[in-house]
Amino acid sequence: MGCLGLGAPARRAGQGHPVPVGLCQEGRAAVSTLSQPCLLRLCQSSSLFLLTLPLCAETAPCDTFLSPAPSRPGCVCAGLPAVPSCAMAAAARCGVWLLLLQAVVPPARPCGAPEEAQAAVRALSSQLLGLAGDPARDPDPSVYLALRLAGDHDLRGEERYLARLGDAFQHRYGRSLQAAVRPHGHHQQDAAATKNSTSAEGPETGRLALYLLGLRAACPPPEPGPQRSLVTWLKYYLEEDWAGSRHHGHPLTSYYQYSLGVLALCVHRKRVREEVIRRLLAAEHHGRFRHDGGSATDTEAVAALAFTCVERERLVGPGLAAELRAATRGVRRRMVEAQGEDGFFGNVYSTPWAMQVFIATNTCRGQLAYGRAMAALVEDLDTFSTAATMAQVLPALHGRSYLDIATMHCHEEPNTLTPAVLEPLPEVPGNMTVRLVVECPEPRCPQGRLYDQLVPAPAGASLLDVLKAAAAQGPHSFTFDTQDTPQGPFLSRVLGLGPRRHERSYWQLLTAPSTSLQMAGAAVPLFAGVADYRPHDGETLILRLSQW
Repeated sequence: MGCLGLGAPARRAGQGHPVPVGLCQEGRAAVSTLSQPCLLRLCQSSSLFLLTLPLCAETAPCDTFLSPAPSRPGCVCAGLPAVPSCAMAAAARCGVWLLLLQAVVPPARPCGAPEEAQAAVRALSSQLLGLAGDPARDPDPSVYLALRLAGDHDLRGEERYLARLGDAFQHRYGRSLQAAVRPHGHHQQDAAATKNSTSAEGPETGRLALYLLGLRAACPPPEPGPQRSLVTWLKYYLEEDWAGSRHHGHPLTSYYQYSLGVLALCVHRKRVREEVIRRLLAAEHHGRFRHDGGSATDTEAVAALAFTCVERERLVGPGLAAELRAATRGVRRRMVEAQGEDGFFGNVYSTPWAMQVFIATNTCRGQLAYGRAMAALVEDLDTFSTAATMAQVLPALHGRSYLDIATMHCHEEPNTLTPAVLEPLPEVPGNMTVRLVVECPEPRCPQGRLYDQLVPAPAGASLLDVLKAAAAQGPHSFTFDTQDTPQGPFLSRVLGLGPRRHERSYWQLLTAPSTSLQMAGAAVPLFAGVADYRPHDGETLILRLSQW
């Protein structure tokens, strides 16, 4: 990238020294000397700003082009505003403006949030960093990815968080992975035992894929040995998922997780069998991502990211690559056509995934729908109040996609982010009453509605608190179980009924604005977890066993 000259050189002779002029060439500076005393130039190479300062007779000069470490104190490198007095004096004499680069808030990327929203985006990153530093919270690979894709960093904090992730995954996989790469003798028995236990629990395709993406984004990159074992495990999970497709017509996990698995392998530049890609492509062609006739924007988006990565990395032949490009164009087109009046693609939480597709395919700047979606997100940042939702939205706000992980370089990352101290939610005085309804469809539940009661609870209580209050109130017996996940508690059983994997069922959370049975028919899905959503007085909460 060439340098941009700012201002005009003075024409009076005898002022100053010859000026070193920097020529930016792929991050390196070539220095030449010109007899122009006051020429100020600004080079931008990737995210690193380089400044060539005028030289002065009255002060020891900054005698080299400032790249990327200054040769003397007092010179400017990487946008740090430590400008020597000689530069100010020379700039004033020659009638040029001296541009001071601000290191506090990095410039917005072309597809990122607008400049006026950068402070709010940075504050959200600080909040996520604060939550990541809480040792009571289980580490989540998506949180680490959001921190790594941000514009500025807390490098030490990110390193500690990655170490926590490594401990969690090695505890889960360590011995079995060794068995997987050395399938002889007693190691083979260990691998078989772990394989059977994994099959019973179901593949962890999505979570392992996110961890592998995080390892690729780490700076400095970790040792490749453990990564090879994780790649082996991920390939095995993809095959396990497809075994579910053969028997039940869909993956054992979901197309969302299956797509994440393909994306993670691609970002690591690992080839997968063409059949693996075609399974996902066929699902996209036949509209299998959608469930219960509704939208599946996030699944379509992750699949499109996987398609784009595989095509870009040339991991398939030209014929399949053309099909993948066409599928990605189709996903973008459907997103634009289905964009709501509120600017969101699907809903507020699936919108960041959709935006990553436009970022990854370099179509964000020329797409009006993308600008509307970004404006809607910036307007609704308060919705993203948990670590999981913050991690979901921040990459798009920074103008980054998961495909950027494949080309990340560890050089001169701004180390200026500090964790925010999160204040506890204020207590709300008084009490409230909500109606709690449990529904289960036929033929599994002939009676349909299994529970319908008014439940008193403290004002400001979460949905999880309401469920606990219902379980404590008699004589109507209400029972439920939750499963801890990095995203928070997950509702696993209600009244003794749990989801069945082969039926692709789950407990869906819905809400209606009043406790009347007529209004309950107009219930809409909740897009928050049981521990995050806070109902209001008079609301109806519906737990419905649904299919995905």
